[in-house]
Amino acid sequence: MKPTYGEHVSVAMDGHVAVVTIDKPPHNFVSVALMRDLADALEAVDGAHGGRAAVLQAAGKSFCAGADFASPDDSVASGMGGITALYEQAVRLFSIETPIVAAVQGAAIGAGLGLALVADFRVAAPEARFSANFVKLGFHPGFGLTHTLPRLVGGQRANLMFLTGRRVKAEDGLAWGLVDEVVPAENLRAAALTLAREIAENAPLAVISTRKTLRGQLAQDVRAQTIHEHEQQTILRATDDFQEGVRSVAERRAGNFSGR
Repeated sequence: MKPTYGEHVSVAMDGHVAVVTIDKPPHNFVSVALMRDLADALEAVDGAHGGRAAVLQAAGKSFCAGADFASPDDSVASGMGGITALYEQAVRLFSIETPIVAAVQGAAIGAGLGLALVADFRVAAPEARFSANFVKLGFHPGFGLTHTLPRLVGGQRANLMFLTGRRVKAEDGLAWGLVDEVVPAENLRAAALTLAREIAENAPLAVISTRKTLRGQLAQDVRAQTIHEHEQQTILRATDDFQEGVRSVAERRAGNFSGR
């Protein structure tokens, strides 16, 4: 039996690779509980004898479509308290020591993009789309993305994603360094597993040590950045533009913003 964490996260070992699956289809919207369960699962992989790399994959149409702002019951979208709790889990995820390969199909949007950037590598299907669409909601980016995205793709490309909210195709993401491999959807999980096995065949203490050097103070930097992001989000959440942004995204139309 695969160990499970909460309702929607399971772990299966494939040799020295832990395959961690989020199973909350079709869109795997983030919630505090889901991110806590995922952090619990990955911390267990850190502590497991024999676990040397992890694949992070998701069931359904999307890898993770972010917060469900169209749902009044969504713990993240409904208030800033939920966002505070979410960012606590984000810091836990960035503190994981095991190298992670994400298998990305469909959308990785908003906090879902933030989750994809927790991983060391991203293998994507051609249909994958990456978007920091916060400005379309009248909101400020979060989940540490204002630190992690420029670190990965450079400041100018991060500016383009943040200020336009556009969706970046997998092939463009490959050219930018946002994606490491693009493979057909039917080969996605196998390709992610192959990359994770390539990592896992190396000396585990050396891999962990090298990764720590390369990542530096990433978890602490994410913690500091989410504090600033939360402050800005609190201000913007009180605006008319935020209310219009949520409506317009739910109604699949351009926002009619007033700057108030």
